[in-house]
Amino acid sequence: MSFFISSAHASSAAAAPAGGGMEMLIMLGIFGLVFYFLIYRPQAKRVKEHKDLMGALGKGDEVLTQGGLVGKITKVADDKDFVVIALNDQAEVTVQKSAISAVLPKGTMKSL
Repeated sequence: MSFFISSAHASSAAAAPAGGGMEMLIMLGIFGLVFYFLIYRPQAKRVKEHKDLMGALGKGDEVLTQGGLVGKITKVADDKDFVVIALNDQAEVTVQKSAISAVLPKGTMKSL
């Protein structure tokens, strides 16, 4: 039976060597790098792209809102963060610029 299980022997040293603090600092540094590259950096990139999208909105752009509405921008208020979107010939909706999720190619509304 002792063929499969090795016998345990007591150590002759009085105390085990103390773990250094350097390994802990290295692990914290690695964790910080993982956090930066996997969480913070991609989110900051998405925020920057959305901010650029909101700044480039203009009259006549066809847009998709976060609520799923597709329309054409008829009025952009630069001093306020609102745009007026024409859903069809009769209906217009006022939404915040931050509620716009994508700018669609020209002619998308006609193909729907």
